[in-house]
Amino acid sequence: MSRHTRRRSSLQVRLTVAGAGVLATVAAVATVTVASAGETGRRYTGSPASTGADHAVFVQGNELAGNTIHAFKRGDDGKLTAAGRYATGGEGGDQVDAPTDSLASQGSLVYDDASGLLLAVNAGSGTVTSFRVHGQKLTDRRVVDSGGDFPASIAVHGSVAYVMNAGGEGSVQGFRITAGGLKPLRGSQRSLGLDNDTVPLFSSSPGQVAFTPGGRELVVTTKSANTIEVFPMRRDGRPAGRAVVNRSAGEVPFAVTFDRAGRMLVAEAAKSTVSAYKVRSDGRLELVQKPLPNGQDTLCWLERAGDFFYGGNTGNSTVTGYRMDRRGRLALTNDVGIATPPSVKSQGVIDLAVTEDERFLYVQNAVSGTVDGFRIGRNGSLTKVTTATGLPAFAESGMEGIAAV
Repeated sequence: MSRHTRRRSSLQVRLTVAGAGVLATVAAVATVTVASAGETGRRYTGSPASTGADHAVFVQGNELAGNTIHAFKRGDDGKLTAAGRYATGGEGGDQVDAPTDSLASQGSLVYDDASGLLLAVNAGSGTVTSFRVHGQKLTDRRVVDSGGDFPASIAVHGSVAYVMNAGGEGSVQGFRITAGGLKPLRGSQRSLGLDNDTVPLFSSSPGQVAFTPGGRELVVTTKSANTIEVFPMRRDGRPAGRAVVNRSAGEVPFAVTFDRAGRMLVAEAAKSTVSAYKVRSDGRLELVQKPLPNGQDTLCWLERAGDFFYGGNTGNSTVTGYRMDRRGRLALTNDVGIATPPSVKSQGVIDLAVTEDERFLYVQNAVSGTVDGFRIGRNGSLTKVTTATGLPAFAESGMEGIAAV
């Protein structure tokens, strides 16, 4: 029986969740200039006025039999209303022994405002799907090969997208964003030098691919290797031949985001900590704040909303709030490390998304198959405003990946 179709016993799930402290993830995006007359595919220079997401939240179902995107209309008060479901044309995936998050990554579903495209990974079929977005509706589906095994994360900036493939030796593969969808960027694939099966063990897969804000570096977190790999980017949109390998200050680096000054914040799963770095142009990292613990269990996801940051702790289904002060120091928004108390439907917190206006935070609850929506207060507090139900709950696999506009 394949890894994609096997069922976990209840004992295995309990044991895996109990040991989930060896895991973590983060995501972010940035930009790069592409100039290569020899490449096929027209460069995308702007989206038609009729396209683009508006008051929308998209959730990736990651179903093994056929991956789908669940679209929701977001009201001005943050409440969600189901607005459609769209097949990606690929299959979802399930990493080996994943405790609650089948893809064990951040950034598996990304909306690019410049092109009006929604990009989704199909981990089970090794492909990536792009949709053109009209409000909350998806059209013009295009599917391309990811360039590797088990694609799990996407980073976008300018007219370039990079996909992180988590299976096998792991890789990053570049694409140009064109009017006809994603076009492979020749000569852009780089190995991550891992030793995974085609479907990786959740703790040994890479966590996220992200661009730095200026688009001059491409970052990949690797969990069990405990490294943060940085590829300096060339002017043609391709990475340097080899990554600069940096040891992570905290254990099991998972997710990545950036503050207003461009410093990189990394969520570390093993001890639920966040470290801050300055990314140098040569790919080396300078630690500017040592790992900050939040007192919770298995911090994997991290997203920014202005000067506030929110982390998802899958081990005990809580959300932690952080605040960046004027001196660039990160601190918890309260002493207990919980920005909002969990409810009976808030089980298995995984991926997070913040709206572009930074007013609302949406949180996936993998075990209960729900998404909670919160209004972000001026002091960083969270007030629940909605719960969407009926999404694919974690069993053989489960939903992962969320984008909010």
